[in-house]
Amino acid sequence: MRYLIILAFLFNTYLLSAQQPVLITWSAKHSSQPLDGRLLLLLSNNNRAEPRFQIIDGPQTQLVFGTNVENWKAGESKTITGRAFGYPIQSIANVPPGEYYVQALLHRYETFHRKDGHTVKLPMDRGEGQQWNQAPGNLYSKPVKIRIDAKLKNIIRIELTESIPPVKEPEDTRYIKHIKIQSRLLTEFWGRPMYLSAHILLPEGWDTHPDVKYPLAIFHGHFPANFSGFRTMPPDSALKPDYIERFKLTGYNKIVQQEAYNFYKQWTGPAFPRVIAIEIQHANPYYDDSYAVNSANLGPYGDAITYELIPEIEKRFRGIGQGWARFMYGGSTGGWEVLAAQVFYPDQYNGCYAACPDPIDFRAYTVVDLYKDKNAYFLESDFKKTPRPGMRNYLGHVSTTLQEMNYRELALGTQSRSGQQFDIWEAVYSPVGADGYPQPIWNKLTGVIDSSVAAYWKENYDLSYIMKRDWAKIGRQLKGKVHIYCGDMDNYYLNNAVYLTEEMLKALDNPTYEGEVDYGDRAEHCWNGDHTQPNYISRLRYHSMFITKWAEEVKKRAPAGADLTGWRY
Repeated sequence: MRYLIILAFLFNTYLLSAQQPVLITWSAKHSSQPLDGRLLLLLSNNNRAEPRFQIIDGPQTQLVFGTNVENWKAGESKTITGRAFGYPIQSIANVPPGEYYVQALLHRYETFHRKDGHTVKLPMDRGEGQQWNQAPGNLYSKPVKIRIDAKLKNIIRIELTESIPPVKEPEDTRYIKHIKIQSRLLTEFWGRPMYLSAHILLPEGWDTHPDVKYPLAIFHGHFPANFSGFRTMPPDSALKPDYIERFKLTGYNKIVQQEAYNFYKQWTGPAFPRVIAIEIQHANPYYDDSYAVNSANLGPYGDAITYELIPEIEKRFRGIGQGWARFMYGGSTGGWEVLAAQVFYPDQYNGCYAACPDPIDFRAYTVVDLYKDKNAYFLESDFKKTPRPGMRNYLGHVSTTLQEMNYRELALGTQSRSGQQFDIWEAVYSPVGADGYPQPIWNKLTGVIDSSVAAYWKENYDLSYIMKRDWAKIGRQLKGKVHIYCGDMDNYYLNNAVYLTEEMLKALDNPTYEGEVDYGDRAEHCWNGDHTQPNYISRLRYHSMFITKWAEEVKKRAPAGADLTGWRY
């Protein structure tokens, strides 16, 4: 019903009176079966990269228009009309006349028959980390230069001739191993085999100390292709320096390699704590990451990670296998995850270090108070319409609005299927709607907030509220375990929720929380508590920072008789 309402709105708003017809087909060589998915038409006024790689939130974005297709047969034409929702221009009929590089792509959907009785069509991750423009099996066309002009009547014909190839899985090395298990819990929920994977960094001496069991360091974050920040060779001398606009730096790629090599030398050096470090792959049909909690729409990822994957890693690689000997650290998505896992599984983990966490208090859901505000996109006013900001730099200069960010997602996919940030928050936190898809927290077109959904979010995923509500039950298990870090100029305004959470934590008693909250002056996203280094360096040092920090703190929180020396050779 929600999708029909959106279509009706678009039909009445964007008329088809003056638009070149765009017809798209695909060949039977790609599949013997009809296809479902999101059909995207992409336009770019430059050839710096293929149009599919130029759809972003900032001012340099190019154009995308999307429409859902079902049971699309080979050789059958699909027409992109003015009803296809677009970003940043909402209708192709309104594209300024000119020459554009034109490309089409089909983001393929799979049909899931879930345990809850709902049948849904979603883009399963295929090893790429839920990237619509890189997902193996997606069909696309090579870019061609075409004149777009509403006055022209020629038919634009595009054939999806290309298919994105499979991703090559990483190979084991001396230090880095890989594990993949089928999750019983997730398989049961989704009605088809579902897997969890992890990249495992073994400590120096693991093979020569067969009787030692080790603590587990769990680094949460976005989908890792391999274990990050670890390199056994010096930087490549032939590496062509890149330029990173965010940091105004040339040669950041070489800095990244140098930091990874430095960590290898630390990891293998005589003074570094001997722990097993892991990074988890838990991409799913909605995003590159599950947020490591149980969810009505994603299934029991929290239980699957905590009770299936982690014990299996400890079994295979000689982990201590007890809650006191596991800790977590991460930033952004990973920052939210480590705090959430610590709160929801207080005895299974012994410390979390949450940097620049996604909103941990929904009174500051970036710049929106979900419990008081009526509209997410605009400030309340009788006579003016002021858009809420979506992203800024350290000086406060805004590059996109909240509405624009959500319109990009809506062009890429309806019903929370874009694979982007606001849609995954909705998928994780929301109840299941009548159609089987996440119930929207707000109307994606208008920004009007649904207070009943906000109430559900509060009781189930507002971490600040939940800690305060449940402190009498979980406070003693969380004492000293909560550490939060955030730049006070976080690009996505995530520091606002941290301020509210810090105020709440400091007011707790019986027991006091005895953790840590810290801020970086003018620091942007990914700041993680290091006041001695610029953000572009400290963001590369999560492993060395937090493993050494926990190795000291655990001395105060380990149970009597715990082995604190066997893994410190």
